[in-house]
Amino acid sequence: MSSVETTSLRVRPAQSGIFWRGLLGLLLVAIPVTLVLTLIIYPVILSIFDTLTVEATNGYVFSLDAYRFFFSDSFSLSNLWLTVWVALICTILLLAICIPIALYLRFSETRLAGYVQALALFPLFVPSILLAYALIRTLGPNGTVDTLLTALGLPKIPSPYLTPWGPIIGLVWDNLPLTLLIILAGLSNVSRASIDAARDVGAGNIPVFWYIILPRIGGTLLVAASFIILGLFSAFTLPYLLGPAAPEMMGPFMRRTIIDADNPIQARTQAVVTFIICAAFAIFYVRSVARTRREGSS
Repeated sequence: MSSVETTSLRVRPAQSGIFWRGLLGLLLVAIPVTLVLTLIIYPVILSIFDTLTVEATNGYVFSLDAYRFFFSDSFSLSNLWLTVWVALICTILLLAICIPIALYLRFSETRLAGYVQALALFPLFVPSILLAYALIRTLGPNGTVDTLLTALGLPKIPSPYLTPWGPIIGLVWDNLPLTLLIILAGLSNVSRASIDAARDVGAGNIPVFWYIILPRIGGTLLVAASFIILGLFSAFTLPYLLGPAAPEMMGPFMRRTIIDADNPIQARTQAVVTFIICAAFAIFYVRSVARTRREGSS
């Protein structure tokens, strides 16, 4: 047998293996891609079509009336701004709370770290409806806090219930475990050796965090912020039960528009605007993940 024939026999099994691995990969992603197309993309396309067309005598014609109304209506814009504001405040608070906890859990070897982690992950097991009821009973008017302050002869504090701070408190509590787990996963890339080397040359806690830890978890923090914002824009239970009626976040606003006002076109318009904002953060998240994978493989 010639050397050329031997080489061809060696290449064919390799090519066959690459083909079957590629086919297996396509089959693995086929189900989630199909679900995304049928449950998310297709309804979004229908909603966009409904909001961009009006029925006329000669069929459907293109129209921007639904979006003109949304972006000219002060109540709709105030609800959108409240949602953006709550998302930004919650994101800042969650990162400010979770980064120190994650640093302590990552580099602490004491038994106390296990209890801290258990307490930080406890909100995972509390349903949102129970959390809302607990916050109302605790921080609402004549709640536990007011009762204790009255018993001590102290003045009552303004209740965050039915104000924008009510959903902020609930959403920060509800999103704390996921944010903490994401940051902990990013901190796993930070080695103790690099930190010990920095401390050997006299670096303090702030320089170590700023010059060593933060550059290595910067992408992770951006991913965590994207997840937080995506979750907050789709939140309904906590904003509906704890937040104000006017203005209100987009989740309760869409519900009131389609049920109380019986205006499905405007409800779809609100959903499309919300989806476009979330899609921008989703694209940013996908690009961040892809960039991280390229940097890891290089």
